[in-house]
Amino acid sequence: MNDQYKKLHQISQPKFSFRFCPVCGNPLRTLRLKQNEPHRLVCSKCDFILYLDPKLAVSSIVEMNGGIVLVKRDIGPMKGSWVTPGGYVDRGEEVKEAAIRETVEECGILTRVKDLLGVYSYTGRLVVVITFISEYISGDLIAGDEVQDVKLCRSSEIPWDDMAFQSTTASLEDYYHLKKRHNIPSKVKEPQSAFDRA
Repeated sequence: MNDQYKKLHQISQPKFSFRFCPVCGNPLRTLRLKQNEPHRLVCSKCDFILYLDPKLAVSSIVEMNGGIVLVKRDIGPMKGSWVTPGGYVDRGEEVKEAAIRETVEECGILTRVKDLLGVYSYTGRLVVVITFISEYISGDLIAGDEVQDVKLCRSSEIPWDDMAFQSTTASLEDYYHLKKRHNIPSKVKEPQSAFDRA
């Protein structure tokens, strides 16, 4: 486990970066409004409370040709490390649709969501990750938006020491434990050629 990974995932309290009220523009102050709740940002004039809610992300473990799809990140954090396809959910977007969209954007293939694998969150981290098991439908693998490389991996080929996030590692471990417990073979569905799609 490299130092960048440790630094990114060490438990810490989120730092408030907002200084002014979005309603009236006056300074915000940090107050504990209820004994068993965290500190909140409260306007010093109009008493508006700025709630800092978690950020929702999705990821997909895409089953394809007897393996799963991994992408190498081309942006920070953890640039150059491997993840399953995924990203942030847009406001008002259905989480399954977000998972399908992110997979198309990052690796060029259309998928269908089969099952919910798990929800991953960690103390002190702002992102909550919903991970689905998806199956390949059509398209050719490409390194798309914010991706250096894309590849298919069988379980023996997963670069465990070079995974980007704790949630990525945890979800892949859960996936392979699930397959082992239920003795589920990987379904083979070859990507279509350009000739087949014509």
